[in-house]
Amino acid sequence: MFDLLASSAPDTTLTVGFYGFVTILLLTFGLFMILAGAFTAYFGSGKSRTIGVTLLVVGIVVGLLTGYFYHAAWSGELHQIIWGSFLVLLAAVIGALVAVAIFLVAIMKS
Repeated sequence: MFDLLASSAPDTTLTVGFYGFVTILLLTFGLFMILAGAFTAYFGSGKSRTIGVTLLVVGIVVGLLTGYFYHAAWSGELHQIIWGSFLVLLAAVIGALVAVAIFLVAIMKS
């Protein structure tokens, strides 16, 4: 079996399960809250900047608490969950960016 980087996956018996799913969900939520908050805080003004900072702080808190509680309960698998989440998010973002780029090129050429 091969992973996204086309190297041999050493452990194919790891299943994510419910807690892994919730962890990936919360880590993804935290990451996108951080990104949205940073974007809004940087480009916003007035009330929008305050909302952006709030989103940024909430994202950081959710990410740190999720990592801490998951590590406290099931130490040893967190780095695998985070790396898997990172690869899945990277693939999703690349796919979304390619789709948006194709859409924009198609709209601008017509």
